[in-house]
Amino acid sequence: MQLTSYYQLIIPVVIIAIAVLCVKLRKLTLSGGVMAAIVALLVAAGSGYGGLFLLGAFFIMGVKATSHQRHLKTLPGEKHPEQRTAGQVFANGGVAAIMGLLALVNPDCEDMYITMLAASLAAATADTLSSELGMVYGRHFYNIVTFKKEARGLDGVISLEGTLLGAAGAGVLALLCGICFGMDESVWIVALAGIAGNLADSLLGATLERKHLIGNDLVNFGNTLFAALVAMICYLL
Repeated sequence: MQLTSYYQLIIPVVIIAIAVLCVKLRKLTLSGGVMAAIVALLVAAGSGYGGLFLLGAFFIMGVKATSHQRHLKTLPGEKHPEQRTAGQVFANGGVAAIMGLLALVNPDCEDMYITMLAASLAAATADTLSSELGMVYGRHFYNIVTFKKEARGLDGVISLEGTLLGAAGAGVLALLCGICFGMDESVWIVALAGIAGNLADSLLGATLERKHLIGNDLVNFGNTLFAALVAMICYLL
């Protein structure tokens, strides 16, 4: 699904125009818009329309989940920003961009890299939906390490409802991956890796992030990277 030479000229213009629009609509900061354009260009270069479709699906679902019932997700003394910064964009889409670049420079392993790309976006989707929607629809919240009840919104705290919503998000990305690239074993690989990445995100949050050893952006990057590695292992088995 590589882009033809004709569309290689049009796609960058469209990507940049969408990034500018997202900045205008205050969905992204200016630096976030620049980073989003870079990520999208690399994804397009390595995986074509299918990769762009997956990236767009993640972005749309993420924006909708972030905006949904936003007032209920604001903790005392805390703001719930809707604009994504460059760091947040790279944390969620950087691994996908790297996989797109690897698919471009090493076409012999293109299928594996595209599967890893999709898995990273499935994990990012699962994380966003589980945290954003779990804050709204979760009933009981537990520390993923100790399984003790804790307040919602704390690092590493999950709910059954949020976890299921996150798994559903990973499933949607996996299904879209199958539609774009073929209904084969990569569908379940992407779904499984996306769910695994989301759980890894919570574990990192409950341990390293809670101890202030790493920040949320690094946790999110670790989530997507872990999912990509899980997908690689499953693909090679």
